[in-house]
Amino acid sequence: MEASLGQVLTLVLVAALWGGTQPLLKRASVGLQQVHERTWARQLLQEMKSLFLNTEYLMPFLLNQCGSLLYYLTLASTDLTLAVPICNSLAIIFTLIVGKILGEEIGGNRAVIGMALTVTGIMLCIASSVNKAHRQQSTL
Repeated sequence: MEASLGQVLTLVLVAALWGGTQPLLKRASVGLQQVHERTWARQLLQEMKSLFLNTEYLMPFLLNQCGSLLYYLTLASTDLTLAVPICNSLAIIFTLIVGKILGEEIGGNRAVIGMALTVTGIMLCIASSVNKAHRQQSTL
C-alpha cells in the first residue's frame, strides 16, 4: 500500500496536532501539583475538575484528541510502516519547535542536528513510498 500526497499531509497534520499541543498542555497543567486531597479518588476527581474547567488546558487537549481521531481514520488507508514514523518522529519535532516558541530550552545545536536528521529520515521514508508507487504503476 503506497501513500498519496493527501495521506502524507494528513499524517503531518496529526504530528502537528500531537506535538504542537504537548508544550501547551504542559504549561496549562502547572498548577496541578497544588491540588491535595485525602483519598486517591478525591484527588483524581479534583485533578480532573481542575484540568477540564481550565480552557487553557482544555483547548490543546481537544486539539490533541482530534489528532488521535484523524490518525485512527488515516490508518485505515495508509501503510503502517510510513504512518508510524511520520507521526511519531515529526510530533517530537513539532514539540521542540512549539516549546522553543514558548521559551523552553530545547537542547541547543545537538537538538537542531537531531531535528535535521529526523526530517531527513522522514523524507527518505516518503521518497521510498512514492518510488514504490511509481514502480507499481509502471508495471501495469
